[in-house]
Amino acid sequence: MNTVLNLVEEKMDKTLAALDRDYKAVRVGRANPSVLDRITVDYYGSPTPIQQMAAVSIPEARMLQIQPWDASTLKDIEKAIQVADIGINPQNDGRVIRLVFPPLTEERRKDIVKEVRKMAEDSKVAVRNARRDGIEKLKAMKKASEITEDDQSNGEKKIQNLTDKFCKEIDDLAALKEKEILEI
Repeated sequence: MNTVLNLVEEKMDKTLAALDRDYKAVRVGRANPSVLDRITVDYYGSPTPIQQMAAVSIPEARMLQIQPWDASTLKDIEKAIQVADIGINPQNDGRVIRLVFPPLTEERRKDIVKEVRKMAEDSKVAVRNARRDGIEKLKAMKKASEITEDDQSNGEKKIQNLTDKFCKEIDDLAALKEKEILEI
């Protein structure tokens, strides 16, 4: 039974970590290097993250600066950023690429908040799916006489408590991100 609980908790942990990663990539009007996390550049035939090819710095509050270690990759990095469609046009001066984050309009902020809420709801669905899978495993173990009815009942309660805990953490994370977006 403990293996089932551990498996369910692990799935829920991964869901929360994925949501946190996704939230870091959400553009909120300030320079944030994590917007580049999902962008890869074709570097000698293999997709390589920008952070492994260049120094990424924040010279101003709303500007990211990307300075490649190999100057010949400048155009490739610029193209990868344009293709990724992160809503920011790269400025290439021949040595570095600058990404200037425009200030967010009120309408855009509301759109981003809707996106954040949808991500949170999707994560809650994943947590509930993990709960359902765990409960089904407990029922299968009970049917195979591997655990007693009391064990099954206790296991279901523990899984429900985990679900409630992770859903609350998702709500807290979403509220924090919404506050960050609306207060800029």
